[in-house]
Amino acid sequence: MADPKVTRALALQHGLTDEEWEKALSILGRTPSYPELGIFSVMWSEHCSYKSSRVHLRRFPTKGPRVLQGPGENAGVVDIGDGWAVCFKMESHNHPSYIEPYQGAATGVGGILRDVFTMGARPIANLNGLFFGRPDHPKTAHLMKGVVAGIGDYGNCIGVPTVGGQVTFNPCYDGNILVNAFTLGLLRADKIFRGYASGVGNPVLYVGSKTGRDGIHGATMASAEFSEATEEKRPTVQVGDPFTEKLLLEACLELMAEDVIVGIQDMGAAGLTSSSFEMAGRAGSGIRLDLDRVPMRESGMTPYEILLSESQERMLIVAEQGREARVREIFHRWGLDAVAIGEVTDTGRAEIFWHGERVVDMPVGPVSDQAPAYERPMREPAGLQSRTALDVASLPPVAPAAALLALMGHPDLCSRRWVTTQYDQTVRTNTVLGPGADAALVRIKGTTKAVAMSLDVNPRYCKLDPFEGGRLAVAESARNVACVGAKPLALTDCLNFGNPEKPEVMWEFARSVDGISEAAAAMETPVVSGNVSFYNETNGVGIHPTPTIGMVGLLEEVDARLDPAFKEPGDAIVLLGETFGHLGGSAALWVLFGLEAGSPPSLDLSAELRLIALLQELAAHGLARSAHDCSEGGLLVTVAECGLASGSTLGADLSLATRGLSPLARLFGEDASRAVVTAPRGGEQGVLETAARLNVPAAVIGTVRRERLVVRLDGNPAADLSMAQLRAAWENGLRPIVG
Repeated sequence: MADPKVTRALALQHGLTDEEWEKALSILGRTPSYPELGIFSVMWSEHCSYKSSRVHLRRFPTKGPRVLQGPGENAGVVDIGDGWAVCFKMESHNHPSYIEPYQGAATGVGGILRDVFTMGARPIANLNGLFFGRPDHPKTAHLMKGVVAGIGDYGNCIGVPTVGGQVTFNPCYDGNILVNAFTLGLLRADKIFRGYASGVGNPVLYVGSKTGRDGIHGATMASAEFSEATEEKRPTVQVGDPFTEKLLLEACLELMAEDVIVGIQDMGAAGLTSSSFEMAGRAGSGIRLDLDRVPMRESGMTPYEILLSESQERMLIVAEQGREARVREIFHRWGLDAVAIGEVTDTGRAEIFWHGERVVDMPVGPVSDQAPAYERPMREPAGLQSRTALDVASLPPVAPAAALLALMGHPDLCSRRWVTTQYDQTVRTNTVLGPGADAALVRIKGTTKAVAMSLDVNPRYCKLDPFEGGRLAVAESARNVACVGAKPLALTDCLNFGNPEKPEVMWEFARSVDGISEAAAAMETPVVSGNVSFYNETNGVGIHPTPTIGMVGLLEEVDARLDPAFKEPGDAIVLLGETFGHLGGSAALWVLFGLEAGSPPSLDLSAELRLIALLQELAAHGLARSAHDCSEGGLLVTVAECGLASGSTLGADLSLATRGLSPLARLFGEDASRAVVTAPRGGEQGVLETAARLNVPAAVIGTVRRERLVVRLDGNPAADLSMAQLRAAWENGLRPIVG
């Protein structure tokens, strides 16, 4: 079948604007061929080119003494000492997961795994951030079951543990769920591989699975809003095969142990097109490809389809000239294709042939590195000031016991056991702390070290104040890492927003970037990798700003770790940090009153840094027995979670002063920079003295006890609940959704 005639109208159907069409004509000096139009459409899509976000992302701090590779490669790499490094990144697979939840989520995991082992790292841990619509929405159960099964099956089959993450529900995700996948890998610091197509005459090899028609235009689909016609986009969702990915992983790591590879790149979004153009673009070289040599599993595929296919489990490798046979030998032993499909040139052009005819002849640089970059208009959202108004005094009174039961049983705060038990958490036997801890902790075998990782964002905060919400997301993820005793080192992000062509959305994005930048700089946790996902809208209704933060930290002595669980009756419970009773954007307002209102808590970065330093010192010197971040749900939820984490019936006796605050604000307010720790009976003085030395407010608020959670306010009974009651509410919170 002949290719369609390329016209302006066809270019607009491919997602190019009039301005971009004119720029493409200027670059080529002629009308593009149909395959060339496809290349422009994917390479200049929002998903691949970051054309609306690049001008803002430049404000991120990206360098630091431990950073070995920052943004611009497949993943970031950070030095953890003794010759070791960790490689990590987070990516979105939002649109595909809404259309086809099982395969969308599964291939999201497969793609981020490839980003990491492409760098030469063996993946050792996965996290995920899942954001669904209302619990009672007709599609939520179907989407949640499919997404969790897809993540679990892919990770379990390939043998990488899923050790933590986040699950959030909000009406803003009814028509556009979010699936953010994070992977961390381990590698030697002097053995980092990058995506460069350099060395004139070096062969370009296609390795992995065969190419089919799945995923064509996946990148452009991810760069557009949803509508009633969304279901028609099902063919643009890729199909994953974790068993093949496992073979690809082992073959790549075996090859990387030898001096064979010049460059390697995952064929992810935009497939063969993006991998070849990006590799040549980074190296400033040219590339020649013969599509007749590409292994295919479907007949009659056209050059356009071959170039734009997003079939999974494929890589592009540039090998040392004369070493092709070794590449083929290794990959064939693992049962995978490895075919030389071209070579590196010095022309600076992509020359692509099919049946002896040159179907693509384009300059690489303008397509890969000089995609349009837009400074889109920005405007503060209308009504923002009214949303942040909150009259706490007008809220009806709620009994603390009833409030706590409602919060613990809410899908945002309840047990994630239904989710996490579908994930293999311990494969490879490195997991020290898994789901339920403030941060996951994975040991580095042969050393005393462990790597901590946490994933966090509060979309309500970000909707009410994107700047403060961005700062708080960085702070909470760093605090979670510190709560297991680790030092925060660096972060990756997944910035999920609505339509960037709307000035209000771009304002939210820019303010979030500024907030993340300020907090990351203050905490000396540079942004080393990440992803931007725009157009998370359906029928014009966008999601809350959701800049998910993945923080990675280092614990030098794994035996010094802390976890949230209460240990012994009689242990002292100490609250670290200052309580102001802040209710703006809180879980209490949302769960109890259905309100997303007020301003999120303001963050004092110096106070946060002091708290993080204190948590590390308490862990290193064995002064604390447990530690738990005090964040969503406030103090009483935090204490209840510590008791539930103990795996027994441990609760607490708490004695608190209201200090002019309402019971709701004192018990459920969400102030920043707080944590709850325990110390052995008589050992609380060491915690208090260390806190005083580091200028962190600290107070003993009670003791650990058996079976009940009892609260007194100003000496008067305020709540008395059995831990069995709390456990029942907590463990059944997801039952109405998943059964």
